[in-house]
Amino acid sequence: MPWYRRILFPFSWVYAMIVYMRNRFYDWGWFSSQTYDFPLIGIGNLSVGGTGKTPMVEYVLRELAQFRVAMLSRGYGRNTKGFVRAHEGTSILDIGDEPFQIHQKFPEVTVAVDGDRRHGIATLRNDSELEALVLDDVYQHRKVKPGLLILLTMYGDLYVDDGYLPSGNLRDHKKEAGRAHVVIVTKCPEDLEAQEKELIRQKLALQQNQRLLFSHLQYDDRVVGPNGKVPLDTLKTPFCLVTGIANPEPLVRYLKEKGHEFEHLVYADHHYFSDAEVEQFNAKELVLTTEKDYVRLKGRVKNLYALGIRHAFSTDDARWFSNTLQSYVKDGA
Repeated sequence: MPWYRRILFPFSWVYAMIVYMRNRFYDWGWFSSQTYDFPLIGIGNLSVGGTGKTPMVEYVLRELAQFRVAMLSRGYGRNTKGFVRAHEGTSILDIGDEPFQIHQKFPEVTVAVDGDRRHGIATLRNDSELEALVLDDVYQHRKVKPGLLILLTMYGDLYVDDGYLPSGNLRDHKKEAGRAHVVIVTKCPEDLEAQEKELIRQKLALQQNQRLLFSHLQYDDRVVGPNGKVPLDTLKTPFCLVTGIANPEPLVRYLKEKGHEFEHLVYADHHYFSDAEVEQFNAKELVLTTEKDYVRLKGRVKNLYALGIRHAFSTDDARWFSNTLQSYVKDGA
């Protein structure tokens, strides 16, 4: 923990007490939480970011490709307010970077944003053909109670080992992990041994009705660029890597393991790239970035390439997760 965050530790106790009491008010019924007789799949985490929510939303949408599914998000960083449904002319400023990424990759999926999740759900439910709704980053939104709630926590930075804001990264109380139906440890080593999985299982101490899964990152072997898709290994090195995500370390490690040489320019999550920064990028021979940053830089940087990423599971975990998702939707909640 950096020294400047250590001095904020007393404030973390105050923050922890506030989020703890807020959750108790929902548990006691002092604040209302609405349930639905409709398949709602919620995806979220207890920390401020870096667990891979957007790739997990994509994973769930691929698993439910046979159904008519919509995705609802808050739309962080957008310039609009209220309910906005993505359409052909929608821009990243209308719905935010992550929903825009989903909209671009899954044109058959209805993508919408609304700061009022209840209102957003009610509006989307007007589509009588809709069979399920995926809620992005919904864990702290207690006004809505998904029928299937998925909690993500990152390998090497489990929520049980983290502290509360502002000295730590937790934005919700650790006890709230008990509300999840499925807990997924993301960004694991691909060859994670059974013994270490068991140690993590013991550390998380989940309830009997909760399922623990382990996923690892799987990068595409091709990148999207000005001339379509080309093999990653054909990119000229050294190149410039630009990241504006919560945790770029897995990507940096992967590229180094592949033998690539690069300059890494690091920006905060959801960073809006200024004209001066774009001018700097355009002076580079080649710029590689993430899919989330790509939707913010496309059309502004001429020599831009994006590397896709997705979650992957063991055969048994993938089969269980797929069956659970599809059975939940088929049963209609």
